[in-house]
Amino acid sequence: MRLHEYQAKAVLARHGVRTPQGAVVHKGASIADATAALEGPEWVLKAQIHAGARGKAGGVVRVARDEAASMAGRWLGGRLVTAQTGRRGQPVDAVLVEEPVAAVRELYLACVLDRRLGQWTLLAGAEGGVDIEEAASVIAHPIAPLTGLMPYEGRGLARKLGLRGALITRFAEVAERVVALARACDALLVEINPLMVTADDELVAGDAKIEIDDNALFRQPDLAAARDPLPNDAKDEEARALGLQYIALDGDIGCLVNGAGLAMATMDLIALAGGRPANFLDVGGGTSAQKVAEALALVMSDERVKAVFVNIFGGIVRCDLIAEGLLMAAQRFTRGLPIVVRLVGTRAAEGQALLAASGLAVEAVADLKEAAERAVRRAGAP
Repeated sequence: MRLHEYQAKAVLARHGVRTPQGAVVHKGASIADATAALEGPEWVLKAQIHAGARGKAGGVVRVARDEAASMAGRWLGGRLVTAQTGRRGQPVDAVLVEEPVAAVRELYLACVLDRRLGQWTLLAGAEGGVDIEEAASVIAHPIAPLTGLMPYEGRGLARKLGLRGALITRFAEVAERVVALARACDALLVEINPLMVTADDELVAGDAKIEIDDNALFRQPDLAAARDPLPNDAKDEEARALGLQYIALDGDIGCLVNGAGLAMATMDLIALAGGRPANFLDVGGGTSAQKVAEALALVMSDERVKAVFVNIFGGIVRCDLIAEGLLMAAQRFTRGLPIVVRLVGTRAAEGQALLAASGLAVEAVADLKEAAERAVRRAGAP
C-alpha cells in the first residue's frame, strides 16, 4: 500500500524527521482555510498521486501565493499523466501546499526491504533529485535485523557522502529514524528524495514515499485507514473488499484459479497457446462456494472477457465446492460466456457431476494444456 506524499511526510514527522511547513487541500475544500497558517510570498504546489515524475509532467510548481488557489483548482478533480502513470494518468484528489525550502545541497536516503537478503537495506546518495535511478553514487548498507542502524554506522555513511561537522551526526540521526520507521510500520520502502541540506546545516525531507506491506496492514490500522482507493482499478477494489487476490490485466480470457503458483502457470499456458489472460485471480485454499460465485461474477463482469478458464487443483479446497460456486454465479449472471473448467483432485468427480447435471454450457477438460488451448479457442484467438 502506497501513501501519498503528504501522508508519508506526516509519518516522517511523527518519527522525528523534519519536513517543510505545509498543508493539504482536498477536492471541494477551501485552499484559503487549509493554508491559513502558511507564510511567505511563494508556495510550492504538488499534485498528490501514486506515481513519480510529477515534476517533469507539471505536477510540481512554484507559484506566487495569490496564484495558488487558481493552480490547485485546475488540478483538483482532474487527472495527471506522468511517465509512470500510463496514458490515462491518475486522479488528483489532493494538493500539497508547502513553504519553499532553500537548499544548498540535496542528498538521497531510503530504506528498502531487500527480499533477496531478507532484511532492510539503507540506500544513501551524495546527490538527490530526479533521475536518481541512474546515479552511480548510491551506497547500499544492509541493516542488522536485531539492532537496526547503529549510530556509528550512520556516521560512517555520512562521511562517505562527503558530509562534515554537525551534518555527520544529524544525518546519522535521520538515517536511524528512517530505519526505525520502516521497522515499526512494516514498510517495504521509505524514501526521502531529496533530503535537503539547508544553509544552517539542517536536514529537511523535500519529498517522501512510503510503501507498506499489504500483508502487515492488520497490525497497522492507522496506516490502513489512510489508503486511497482512487488510483486503483475498480475491479481491484471490489476484489479487495471480497478478500480475493485479483490483478486486472489486458487480455480477454478470464481466469479463476486456486493457488498463486497455479494461477501464474495457467496464465503462462494461455500465453503459450496464443491467448492473453484478462486477470490474475487466486480464490485461495480456504474458499467457500459464495466466494467462488463472487469471484466468477467479478471476472464475467469485465466486458473485455470473451471466455473464462476455471482451473482448480483440489487439495485443501474441494472441487464440488467450486462447482457449487459456479452454479451460484450462473444463476445470477446472465452474460453467456464460454466457460472451460478443469477440476482435478479432491471430490473432482462429484464436482464434474454437478456441472454435467446443471445443463450449463460448461466444457470440462482434465488435461491442463488442452484446457488452456480450448479456452483460447473459445475466446476467438487465432
